Amino acid sequence: MADYIQAIRAKVAHMPIILNAAAGAIVKDNKQILLQERTDTHNWSLPGGYMEYGETYEQNVLREVAEDSGFQVKIIAPIGLFDQGFTTYPNGDQCQVISRLFLVAPIGGKMIVDPTDETLSLKYFDFNNLPPLLNTQTKDMIAATQKFVQS
Repeated sequence: MADYIQAIRAKVAHMPIILNAAAGAIVKDNKQILLQERTDTHNWSLPGGYMEYGETYEQNVLREVAEDSGFQVKIIAPIGLFDQGFTTYPNGDQCQVISRLFLVAPIGGKMIVDPTDETLSLKYFDFNNLPPLLNTQTKDMIAATQKFVQS
C-alpha cells in the first residue's frame, strides 16, 4: 500500500504514532559514515526511512537507502533494533520510531549529488566529528555502527 503513512496521518492528524523504519550504515575505511542531510528537518541522519505496509525490514532498507543515497546496496549484517526514536517534525507530526539498523555496502548506483525530495546532500563524516543529528536514536545508531565495525 503506497503512501501508508499519509493515509494514517489523514485519520489521526498530528497525534503521536508508532512507526517502523530501517536504516543503512555505509562505512568507509571503518572511520567514516555516510549521512544524509534531510529536506524535512535540515539536519542529518542515516539513509533510511519508514516501512511500507507489507515490507520486511530487509526490503525496507534496500529501497530506502537507494531512494535517499542513490546507491544500490547489499546487506552485510544486522547491527541492532532501536526503539527510542522520538521525533516531532516541523509540521507538528509526532512519532516514536522503531528502527532496524543494517550495515550495508554499495554494489551499484551512484551517490546523489543534487537535492531530491528527501535529500539535500550526502557526506561522509568521521565518527567523532558529526553534524547536527535528527534525534538521539540517530546518535545511538551511529555509535552502535562504530562499535560494530571497529570491534
